[in-house]
Amino acid sequence: MYGPTQLLSASRQNLWRLTLIRVLVLAAQAGSVGFAYLSDLLPLPWLALSITLAISAAFCALTALRAQGPWPVTEQEYALQLAGDLIIHSVLLYYAGGSTNPFVSYYLVPLTIAAATLPWLYSMALSGLALSGYTGLLIWYHPLALHGVEHEAMLISLHLFGMWLNFALSAAFITFFVVKMAGALRSQDRLQAERREEGMRDQQLLAVATQAAGAAHELGTPLSTMSVLIKELRQEHPDPMLQEDLAVLQEQVKLCKESLQQLVRAAEADRRQALQEQTAREWLESVLRRWHLMRPEASYRFQIIGVGATPRLMPPTDLTQSLLNLLNNAADACPDKLDIQLDWDAQWITFSIRDHGVGVPLAIAEQLGRPFFTTKGKGFGLGLFLSQASVTRAGGSVKLYNHEEGGTLTELRLPRVIGAGLGPI
Repeated sequence: MYGPTQLLSASRQNLWRLTLIRVLVLAAQAGSVGFAYLSDLLPLPWLALSITLAISAAFCALTALRAQGPWPVTEQEYALQLAGDLIIHSVLLYYAGGSTNPFVSYYLVPLTIAAATLPWLYSMALSGLALSGYTGLLIWYHPLALHGVEHEAMLISLHLFGMWLNFALSAAFITFFVVKMAGALRSQDRLQAERREEGMRDQQLLAVATQAAGAAHELGTPLSTMSVLIKELRQEHPDPMLQEDLAVLQEQVKLCKESLQQLVRAAEADRRQALQEQTAREWLESVLRRWHLMRPEASYRFQIIGVGATPRLMPPTDLTQSLLNLLNNAADACPDKLDIQLDWDAQWITFSIRDHGVGVPLAIAEQLGRPFFTTKGKGFGLGLFLSQASVTRAGGSVKLYNHEEGGTLTELRLPRVIGAGLGPI
């Protein structure tokens, strides 16, 4: 259901981005130190700087190895990673002029990352660490020795260039990486919200299924009694008009009993995973035949507009019931001249049903599909909800539109790939 990037946690993605920032900063720091050493502009403690840069490189390598591990990246660990960056940066500044170094404002980059990705308590702690480091560098640092006016003028020019370079790097890191990090967190929050919504829907489905199982068990006896009584009435009353009505009633009772039997067979088939492969046309035609027995007053026109060979699928029973619910909704809106079409492309199989009713009122459009919400005087408000749940579980979607020429267009889309309940093409 989710791609590789989504399955990778936001904290782990952010740790990888932090490692990339470190590598880029380390390259800039090493380049600056190397330039100063080769140009012999400043007498700096080269050994101490080299050791600090080597520790920073080792820190990057260890973080990269840790990011590949299976254990999760906690907020505490991420805060400690940022604290390590602040400490290494403070040590480098100590050996390179302290607070006079143009790269001193780089302190803001780890703090911005912390503010975008961590709770406020960790951000406050890291801000205190950065402020302590900056304050300490105002007092304790390795001073830069200057020789001559020309040397001092060149150093001022380098200082200004360093300030510009530090601003450019900091702006790039904050603009690109922090936006990416915050986006990863928002994406993770959205996925968690979707999972919570799916969990709530599954609980509602379980409650409905429990009630449906009890109702199905209780309906068997009254349906059998009704079948016997209708049969006796047909024998006792030869009136042709009454016989026609009793025949319709008998057919409806028979259909109800078959629906209950099919419910039991469907549960057994799901348990055994016994699904039958068929073409989309065969499936739709079988559903339409069954539906027309349920709604003999409805009239429809069926068209196939897809090009090429009809795709094959293995629809579970709940998908069949979903399509029946959608057809019933369309017939309830207007049973005359329903337009039913079957279409497909390289990715999707589309079933569309257009009725000529009044359409979907805009005031309640967002509430359609919620459990126990109905726009009809009869019904329980579960048909569209159950249909959407079954189709979504199969990887598809159900959408309702107001047709531009009047009425409602219902679109059911199923994927042409192996998925939950769908067989190979």
